Amino acid sequence: MAGKTPPKEEIDDSSAPLIEHLAELRTRIIWSLVAFIIAMVLCYTVWNPIYNFLTQPICAALEDRGQECGLILLKLQEGFFVAIRISLLGGFALSFPIIGYQMWRFVAPGLYRNEKQAFLPFLVASPVMFFVGAAFAFYIILPMAYDFFLAFQQGPLLLPDDPAAGATQPATPMAAIVFQGSVEEYLSLTTKFIMAFGLSFQLPVLLTLMGKAGLVSAEGLAGVRRYAVLAILVLAAIATPPDVISQVVLFTVVYGLYEISIQLVRRIEKKREAELRAQGLWVEDEQ
Repeated sequence: MAGKTPPKEEIDDSSAPLIEHLAELRTRIIWSLVAFIIAMVLCYTVWNPIYNFLTQPICAALEDRGQECGLILLKLQEGFFVAIRISLLGGFALSFPIIGYQMWRFVAPGLYRNEKQAFLPFLVASPVMFFVGAAFAFYIILPMAYDFFLAFQQGPLLLPDDPAAGATQPATPMAAIVFQGSVEEYLSLTTKFIMAFGLSFQLPVLLTLMGKAGLVSAEGLAGVRRYAVLAILVLAAIATPPDVISQVVLFTVVYGLYEISIQLVRRIEKKREAELRAQGLWVEDEQ
């Protein structure tokens, strides 16, 4: 026996907003994917100049030692996968503003005006701080790190098949240690440095946003400073290669950002307190 159709007024309309949200999310994801694919294809067409740019730190370190800048392909398909990796990374970096805008268009309708005004600066600051961290790693940290790594070479710093190698033989025979870097290995190491510092520079943005939302306080962040130091040490050990210089620099930078975050959260708290006092809504905490 067929069941009765419920009256129209009894049908649950709560599914309609959900379907609309899912449709909106689908639209934003499609736009983001289209932007990423277009940017990736563009980067693939110019992957050689991007690769040449990324090899500047190692080339400068090698030239300072009188060595030619050259990386090798250890596998037949390695060059292709290097081009793909460069295209993926470059495509994401190039399309990130559009992806961030699509995320904002999806989230913004559910926010109040004051919430939009509070959240929008952080949406702008996040990519800016990432690129600042990436630039810091590329122009300051990488030259220092590669200079440190290349210092472990010894003997004639020329490859055996180089015509000039025979003229530079030392008086005392020794086993030469000469850098012959893989393209994929170098790109992986460089990317790791850039991502580690780019993400580390998100710390002030994240903690300040949490302070704005009332999730953390300056007093609370200062109270867990010792645990933060331990966490930063672990991060420095995991995110960087096992050389002391890179780990110390990353620890120093991230810890400095943590202290800056405390001051930014404290400034937000003072501003919030001043506004509440002006409205007569401030209540002193009981000691």
